Amino acid sequence: MSQTFETLLLERRGRIAIVTINRPDKRNALNIKTREEGAALLDELRADDSVGVVVFTGAGDKAFVAGADIAEFAGRTANMQREVMLGRSLFTAIDTFPKPIIAMINGYCLGGGCELAMACDIRIASERASFGQPEINLGIIPGGGGTQRLTRLVGEGKAMEMILTGEIIDAKTAFTIGLVNHVVPPDQLEAKTMEVANRIADKGPIALRLAKEAVKLASRSNLDEGLKREIDLFALCFATED
Repeated sequence: MSQTFETLLLERRGRIAIVTINRPDKRNALNIKTREEGAALLDELRADDSVGVVVFTGAGDKAFVAGADIAEFAGRTANMQREVMLGRSLFTAIDTFPKPIIAMINGYCLGGGCELAMACDIRIASERASFGQPEINLGIIPGGGGTQRLTRLVGEGKAMEMILTGEIIDAKTAFTIGLVNHVVPPDQLEAKTMEVANRIADKGPIALRLAKEAVKLASRSNLDEGLKREIDLFALCFATED
């Protein structure tokens, strides 16, 4: 890689790139540096044809990402905070990344951490993981896509309850409501994640990109628009070596 990062670790296993948020002393809380480095690293991985799938996880066994680094909130006015959020977003960088991204969730997945996981395409959790958007307890609301992505994943009723109460749910409940794809014992988390990642990485890269675009469009457009775009993308596959 052409850059070095202070808050991230990168490991390569074949066509899989594992990105670890490395702030275990802060339970991997997202600060501005982490967000900037995460977006920059995704730029590099986007252009790297040897990478087929990206996995995001957190250092240690306590937290995936326990939330935003709220120490950075001190002294910010409403306009200042808005400008920070309008800057380049790690959540958007993940959401718009053309290659599949898997969240390997090994502990607390709260606030900004839950928003990061929801921006990924697939979420695989340890039985010890916990999830929530507890921002309401600080007198604020989710600001990294939580109100939008949670609603699309679990439905308005459950999203409303979680966001208004600040409820923290366990991994089993997260699976039941559709927030995560798989829940496994802690000692099987990495193996399960790599199993899924390798199954995806074996597929044609262009077909993967087009399939991801089509699926994401399903929750962001009406049915007629989605069906027309699906046909376009389906036909485009016939022009590729995949």
